[in-house]
Amino acid sequence: MTRPCRTALLLCCLLAGRAGAADTGTDPSLVIEKYIQHFLVNTDGSFTLTVDNVKSIAEQRAVQAHGQYYISYNKTLDEVTMVEGYTEKPDGRRVAVQPEQIKDQQEAASSDAPMFQDTRVKIVVFPEVAVGDKLAVHYVIKRSTALFPGHFEDLSSSQFYLNRQFRLIYDMPAAMPLYADAAGFAPIAAASSPGRKVYQWQYVGGDNARIEADSVSYLDYGKRLAVSTFADYPAFARAYDARARDKGQVNPAIAALAQEITRGVPHGRAQALALADWVRQNVRYVGVYIGAGGVVPHAAATVLENRYGDCKDHASLLEALLAAAGIDSSAALINSGNAYRLPTIPTLGVFNHVITYVPSLDLYLDSTADSIAAGYLPAADLGKPVLLTGSGKLAATPSAQADKSRTVSWFGVRKDGRSSFSVSKLSAGAIAEPYRQAVRDTKPADREQFVQRMLQGMGQKGVGVFDAGKLNGRGDEYSMSFTGTSDNFLELPGPAGLATSYNFWGGLSETAAALAQERERSQDFVCPAIDAEDVTGFDFPKSVRILALPKPLTLRDANLSYVASYVRKGTTVVVKRQLRFSHDGAVCTPGEYRRMLPLIDRVLRDLRSQLIVQAR
Repeated sequence: MTRPCRTALLLCCLLAGRAGAADTGTDPSLVIEKYIQHFLVNTDGSFTLTVDNVKSIAEQRAVQAHGQYYISYNKTLDEVTMVEGYTEKPDGRRVAVQPEQIKDQQEAASSDAPMFQDTRVKIVVFPEVAVGDKLAVHYVIKRSTALFPGHFEDLSSSQFYLNRQFRLIYDMPAAMPLYADAAGFAPIAAASSPGRKVYQWQYVGGDNARIEADSVSYLDYGKRLAVSTFADYPAFARAYDARARDKGQVNPAIAALAQEITRGVPHGRAQALALADWVRQNVRYVGVYIGAGGVVPHAAATVLENRYGDCKDHASLLEALLAAAGIDSSAALINSGNAYRLPTIPTLGVFNHVITYVPSLDLYLDSTADSIAAGYLPAADLGKPVLLTGSGKLAATPSAQADKSRTVSWFGVRKDGRSSFSVSKLSAGAIAEPYRQAVRDTKPADREQFVQRMLQGMGQKGVGVFDAGKLNGRGDEYSMSFTGTSDNFLELPGPAGLATSYNFWGGLSETAAALAQERERSQDFVCPAIDAEDVTGFDFPKSVRILALPKPLTLRDANLSYVASYVRKGTTVVVKRQLRFSHDGAVCTPGEYRRMLPLIDRVLRDLRSQLIVQAR
């Protein structure tokens, strides 16, 4: 729900494996014949990057996807001094890329947030591309100013194709030692010139496993190389803090606003939450990446005046407001994706988001998450390592938080198989505000279609009315409800099976099904806590006989519990189900999944169980 703050160039897409075969993620449509990335780094952290890339088109589907090559650069900090390319046909003939086939355009903005940036893209359009061709490109980028003066860092990984040669070279000043954390990259000895030190790594080839559903980032377990001139994380934190420290200054406008927001609010946690909520609700998320804007926030006063900013800007303003209220805070660097491990050396490639930490309250705040109330974190922020820039310490966000869903559904079945229904849904804790905001952001005309669309999703026809509840509430609970009729709820006279589980916008069944997306797992995966309860009641006419009910079920292991009961009283049947899952961290292992899967399968079977009824 939060939008990642891009503090570094985005990594190449690693999801190509989803199109591969069941036992491998390596995409056979393309072969990387050669990829050589050569950095020549200067003492001030500026550098010259030379890239040579040659790839072979092995299947037709790769022609459209790879018939062009994208070179991303920062218009303020970088100069692209050379771009050359050609298409080599199977008979050895080369068709050169002409100047007019090298296009320059602004990089596409994020799909979920406005963005101001000076990132440009040179697009190399290869001519006459067909299966069997080799596509080659050579280019040079000169970076004039380092993001962190006097330092250099880089993070690399491979795309999911066969790599025949993949080499990473870093030519460094001898006085700037380069630290590395390598997995799947082997060091290669290299000659160095006087006053220089050359570091080299070669990618270790081999198939890549398919990326599994909800898997942690490939960077957590796959082949990647992190290099940095920062010896440790405290040094990295100091470098970030040096560029951001003065941006959180308090001015009279910020002081007055903090006083206004906290007037009458008890000091401490309540004030911190009030200030964070104000920023969340009043400062739009807008990416502003001009020059070194990827790592340097704007001044808090500027952010307040503009009422927009990226994650660093949000953190800068919130830090100033907290300071004005006498509450000390620190920026916390974090990964907003699915990376849960940090390399042994620091790099921007993993840290792509900034949130706020209040040491005195041991409280994390993410004011960019506009649908998450202060005091809670977006799911993507939970259980993550963070670097506190104020202290230089590594810490971790909470792995779980209060988050409960309860749905009560009642069906009044008629003798012709039609049914009236009423559904009430309570969302509590972290999910209260997301549901409230989702409804609040939906046009009233679209809300009127909620019930019909849900009925259609269950294969039913009917009409209904949606009650949005209190949309202006700010509490930890949000309730909404639906009422209506279904024209084809039950096939009578029967005998007929009647489902005992219905999903209304994220019910228990959907939650349970999400646990079992894979039959086998070889990768750690994200496993959030679950606390869900469904109560489903059926009131039948006297003309309908209830022939059979499912058996009650209780399942428990170290992390998961499931209880289902089926109670009949006269012509009424009430089904109660409760699913709870908890774990010490936000990530589970393949071994834990193997242990849980039989229980999850049993839960899913129970959710598919039916009542058997027949008209008299």
